[in-house]
Amino acid sequence: MVAFAFGLLCFVPLVGLVLGLFALWRIRRRGERGRGLAIAGCALSSVGLALWSVLLTTGAAAEAWSSFRDGLRSVGAPALRSGDCFMAPEGMQAWAAWSRESEPVSCAGEHDGEIFARVRLPDGRYPGTEALMTSAHHECHAHRRAYVVDPWTVPANTDVYSVTPTEESWDLGDREILCAFGNEDPFARLSGSLRRDESSFDADQLTFLDAAGLLDDAADRVPVTEPEDDLPGHTKWAEHMVSALDRQTGMLREHTWSAAAQRPVADLVEVLEEARVEWAAAAGAEDADTYYDHQLKGSVLTEWEQEVTARKALGLTSSRSTYVPTGG
Repeated sequence: MVAFAFGLLCFVPLVGLVLGLFALWRIRRRGERGRGLAIAGCALSSVGLALWSVLLTTGAAAEAWSSFRDGLRSVGAPALRSGDCFMAPEGMQAWAAWSRESEPVSCAGEHDGEIFARVRLPDGRYPGTEALMTSAHHECHAHRRAYVVDPWTVPANTDVYSVTPTEESWDLGDREILCAFGNEDPFARLSGSLRRDESSFDADQLTFLDAAGLLDDAADRVPVTEPEDDLPGHTKWAEHMVSALDRQTGMLREHTWSAAAQRPVADLVEVLEEARVEWAAAAGAEDADTYYDHQLKGSVLTEWEQEVTARKALGLTSSRSTYVPTGG
């Protein structure tokens, strides 16, 4: 009876065949009943074993497993592409756990989130949750700027959310990080698409925004420690600020601006050069007090308000929301 049952289960034919042969041997020696079932079990197991041999030699088994695996991956998988807006059943704060339940909706109306990047990770062993979160932070930061070239256009209370592969989904071939904008307020939603890529700006505007982005990226690298506890870390950050200011002012000087923007941009360059002096002094500080003194002066000279006049002349957004992008 057991051999017959295993014979019906075609995925374990070898077990059924072995049990069937053992049952026939035992029945012959003891004169027990059940010879018919044992023979049937052997026959079914033989058929199953033959089928498995065909599948393995033709590659059909691998194809079947691949289809089965893909089916597992696709069940409930979020069919969201970059530029899609969606509703998150449990809100953006729980989106990572419920991302597979997200449904695309029109960006014209209210929505919980907007996908701005899908990032493919390299194959290999599962890197671990912490490493994936770090990768998501860096990748989403990098791709955010391509999707929204001017961060000043992002509404207040907007944050970046991400979904990374789990260990289980990684084993099934999942290698994608999803990056999305969403509202920080769990009871509020977004309205309208946030996409403002390069096609939304002219050459003058793009040059200005690219240059400003250099300083933004450097500013995002501020240490989480205090200067009293990690002066070398802070002076190193000040060096990054100096380098970014050099590159920013270089781009602003080299570009040929429209007549209306020439004077405002030149004035901004003068302010940024003053800021560079202070940041360079902060980078060379030998004690926390000296560092604080120059870092504060340099920060004031690189505040966002310094850009307003030039932005107005270039036709860019001149009022900044409370959205502050966090970098990688």
